[in-house]
Amino acid sequence: MNAFERTPLYAGYTYAYPHKTAYRTLKPPVALRDVWAAERRDALFLYLHTPFCEMRCGFCNLFTTANPPPGFAQDYMAALRRQAARTREALGRATFARLAVGGGTPTYLDEAGLESLFDVAEQTFGVDPQNIPVSVETSPLTAEAGKLRLLRGRGVDRISIGVQSFIEAEVNAVGRSQKTAVVERALDRIRNVGFPTLNIDLIYGLPGQTTGSWLESLRAALRFKPEELYLYPLYVRPLTGLGRRGQKAEDDLRPACYRAGRELLLESGYRQVSMRMFQAGQAPAADGPAYCCQDDGMVGLGCGARSYTRALHYSGEYAVGATGVREILAAYIAKAAYCAAAISYAKSSATSTSRGLKTPCAKRRASMAPAVATSAMFIWMS
Repeated sequence: MNAFERTPLYAGYTYAYPHKTAYRTLKPPVALRDVWAAERRDALFLYLHTPFCEMRCGFCNLFTTANPPPGFAQDYMAALRRQAARTREALGRATFARLAVGGGTPTYLDEAGLESLFDVAEQTFGVDPQNIPVSVETSPLTAEAGKLRLLRGRGVDRISIGVQSFIEAEVNAVGRSQKTAVVERALDRIRNVGFPTLNIDLIYGLPGQTTGSWLESLRAALRFKPEELYLYPLYVRPLTGLGRRGQKAEDDLRPACYRAGRELLLESGYRQVSMRMFQAGQAPAADGPAYCCQDDGMVGLGCGARSYTRALHYSGEYAVGATGVREILAAYIAKAAYCAAAISYAKSSATSTSRGLKTPCAKRRASMAPAVATSAMFIWMS
């Protein structure tokens, strides 16, 4: 064993697409019609963002708010419908090859809210969820039977659930109140509804975790025969619950956990698609319409969503802290017009294909996030 293998330390992610911190305010804002005028629009990705959760996990730095007041989600959906109408008008003629609904936790919405999201996709954008890959994120507490049946009926063929760990002490250590029995019942319901693809997210490097307990969580997940598993290292970011507490991940254990987890999955018949993603042999074939992340754009709707074209990545305001998120959401709900890109990352010729650094231009299933997200890498450094 060399020195690198003896003393590896986790340094961080290297993203193959621009991080939020690379975005800058556009002065002046660029009209959406102009942003999309020269773009291909025959195989777009539609992403709908739902920034609500039943709790805020200590490691989470996503754009979301926990337990919004009564009526807030309905006001948000009304704003999203206004944004959708303006965006659709600016796009002109367009066809969509992928649909994903993320967050936050989309299944935090009630059934009427979920119906409204799919009505936006179908009625405003002409998306046909029955004939393209469609992915939705859920959580153990919100994966209710009625919502799951609704999603499957609306064409969802992939559901992704954030479990993180089947060991209660480990998830409690990162501020996630979660009972293993609740997780298992949610997974049973998902399986009973019959989604072709189930993805389970797990995290290694949790406080108090050992290689043995990590493998215990992986084996627990394998009992449900998921078509996909995503393995994430814990990393602590500013303004998150863990970051404010000064919590550190289990640095020395993460390389060992990753290697042990990878070995177990490969032995169990999974193939490694990316650093994080493992796919089972029984996973459905990638038979949806072709989507090439280097050439085909993504239209993101909702507060916190990003959009991608070949020349410009753009989004709305973004925050991690609870106060900042609430202020941005209030401004989004109050806004009457959504006809310009105001905050963006403008790509140079040198970065024009960076989103697809590790993602082939090929037919593929929809992921819980845009196709580009699977190209994130992490590095171990001595």
